[in-house]
Amino acid sequence: MPEIKPNEVYTTEETRGFLKISESTIKRMLKRGIIRAYKVGGQYRIWGSEILRQVSPEVESKVYQVYKKVKDKTKQTLEKW
Repeated sequence: MPEIKPNEVYTTEETRGFLKISESTIKRMLKRGIIRAYKVGGQYRIWGSEILRQVSPEVESKVYQVYKKVKDKTKQTLEKW
C-alpha cells in the first residue's frame, strides 16, 4: 500500500482504497461531513491530512468518549423512569 502524504490531494477512489470502505460509505461520510473534501469540476478531492485524521487513534478515542457520554445519559434517563 502506498504511503499517504498529508499535503497531497486524493480522489474518492484513492481514499476508498486507503480506508477500505465501500462507495456508499464514502458518499455518506462526505455528505455528513465526517470527511472534509473540496468539490472540483463535479468531483470530490480530499487532502491526505484528512485521510490520516480518519485513521488516527485520536479519532477513535473521541468516538469512545462520545459513546460513553451518550450511554451514561441514557442510563440516567432510564433510572429516572
